[in-house]
Amino acid sequence: MSEEPKMWQCQMQSCGYIYNPEKGCKKSKIPKDVHFEELPDTWRCPLCGASKKMFKPV
Repeated sequence: MSEEPKMWQCQMQSCGYIYNPEKGCKKSKIPKDVHFEELPDTWRCPLCGASKKMFKPV
């Protein structure tokens, strides 16, 4: 049996924004329980506009 992968948070180093999958992102209209890796590649930090590639796991 495979386990559900644990959802992890990612932080933008320059502005400090943390994407929390348990909350989602209201500004980007991302519902809660969306894993970071499921976000579209075009998704950007709602605070500084940096690309998804710039986030680091917390």
